[in-house]
Amino acid sequence: MKIAIIVPMQEEAEFYRKHFRSEDREMFGSTEFEHFSVNGNDIYLGLSGIGKVNAAMNLASLLSNVDIDMIFMTGSAGSMQDSVRKEDLILPSEFAYHDAHNTLAGNYVEGQIPQEPARYELSSDERNKFAKYLTDKGVKYKEGLVVTGDSFIASDVQKNEIKQNFKDALGVEMEGAAFAQVASHFNVPLVAMRAISDNGDDNADDDFDAFVKKVGAKAAKLICDYVENLN
Repeated sequence: MKIAIIVPMQEEAEFYRKHFRSEDREMFGSTEFEHFSVNGNDIYLGLSGIGKVNAAMNLASLLSNVDIDMIFMTGSAGSMQDSVRKEDLILPSEFAYHDAHNTLAGNYVEGQIPQEPARYELSSDERNKFAKYLTDKGVKYKEGLVVTGDSFIASDVQKNEIKQNFKDALGVEMEGAAFAQVASHFNVPLVAMRAISDNGDDNADDDFDAFVKKVGAKAAKLICDYVENLN
């Protein structure tokens, strides 16, 4: 099986590099992907960069050149709910763009790009197996909507504006919906995991720097353990 592991930031990739031994590196598009062989599976680790365009561009470059069987996306997110706290894990069941406003362009809802679905649902056997793995290990996680946009949410004003349109959103970040859109067009299952690094409020900037490495490692360790036992 060929598995892609995509993360936005260098800090979030460090754990994978320490855990796996890179065999070679290859450029796909503008991103260098590291290649590992783990338990008979081919792993491609790459940095997407931050934001929707970088995420879409670099994942599409990989999928255009390698016959990937499944994609793991890990990284951090800000909380959108009081019940979602720092260091909580989210296994998104769907993504939407919180900064897509096209309701005046036709029969579209908030978050929907014309001619695309309103939300990208992550429903696959691969995701179900990973969810079962987390449950069997006693790992607590939340499932639900995560929203994506090209802004780092660091104020209560920004957060409340998003919540007006996405009351059910658990988290907010900058790449997930773009990954999901590309994966859906390539018909490759996406398994996403976000670890909460901040509350998406006026303290988010300070919190993010302190927590991003810690929560990134938390998610990465689970992915590494899963891949090492994947047949």
